[in-house]
Amino acid sequence: MEKIILKAEIRTAAGKKVAKDLRAKGFIPANVYKGSKGAVSLQVSADNLLAVLHTKAGENVIITLQISGAGSAKESGAKRSLSEGDKTVVIKEIQREPIKDRIMHVDFNEISLTEALKVNVPLTSRGEPVGVKVDGGVLEHVIRELQVECLPAAIPEKLEADVTNLKIGDAIYVKNIVLPEGVKVLNDPELIVMIVKPPKVEVVKEEVAAEGAVEPELIRKKKEEEAEGEEEAQKTAKEEAKPAAGGGKEEKK
Repeated sequence: MEKIILKAEIRTAAGKKVAKDLRAKGFIPANVYKGSKGAVSLQVSADNLLAVLHTKAGENVIITLQISGAGSAKESGAKRSLSEGDKTVVIKEIQREPIKDRIMHVDFNEISLTEALKVNVPLTSRGEPVGVKVDGGVLEHVIRELQVECLPAAIPEKLEADVTNLKIGDAIYVKNIVLPEGVKVLNDPELIVMIVKPPKVEVVKEEVAAEGAVEPELIRKKKEEEAEGEEEAQKTAKEEAKPAAGGGKEEKK
């Protein structure tokens, strides 16, 4: 995992007006947390932070914060002094402005390179399923990221699943994903992550009335049928998966 340097300055003032002024000057308010200890307030360059987020590691990047300035932070009701120096951190949370998606605030977690972390890693497919290429099926991504536990330096940029040999009805489960050395997946191993579904068939419905009007009750029913989450997707995927898919896919890692 690539380690990136990000310069930061200690922030002694707080409040909405202070944060607004900082953003107007090209800075982003930030906090650094370490376990249950109080947060240390910082400010970082908005441009530099965006550059960090555009590395291959994305939001899982390991950052070396080069902190300058002198200040203090509250910790368990007392004052904790913070001097200049480096901290190894990962991104805990990014708050964004809803409409323009601008970064408003960022929280970091201080870490140790010798202690395991729990992070979410993107899951992608590799290849084109034979069930799609030959039979016109559709590859559905049921889960797009997995939670893993590993040392910071071992955090993978992404996890891949080879879908080349999947036929219609075949599925790949969490337990089928090949993991790098030192990486442990925390999701339920029996969850389906990808499945090849049959081709979509367009059904022509008769007009409900001569004017082509659709009763309100039918509209509500259609909306209810379309409102399904990941839990329903899992149920549907498992029903459509071939019986042998759960146990016979280990060779497709």
